[in-house]
Amino acid sequence: MSTTIAIPERFDFSFHKAFTDQYNKLLEENAGATITLDFSRVMYLDSAALGMIVLLQKRAKASNSDVEIVSANGTALEILEIANFDKMVKIR
Repeated sequence: MSTTIAIPERFDFSFHKAFTDQYNKLLEENAGATITLDFSRVMYLDSAALGMIVLLQKRAKASNSDVEIVSANGTALEILEIANFDKMVKIR
């Protein structure tokens, strides 16, 4: 099973339930694995999205799992860098 979550173009609170459901399932089935957030389509993210990533990181850590963000670019990457998310999760 893939441990990648494809993030939509607009990453905000409207994606909360789908995001939480996906990562909870991944953490249950793949404890100890790395969960990859595919940001290749993300054009917009807000503080709710940042909060969701923080919560995912905390839950992943409790399950001995890691979180990484891939293919972030443009404004989305700038927001992640300004918020110092590179210190919390691997961004590549």
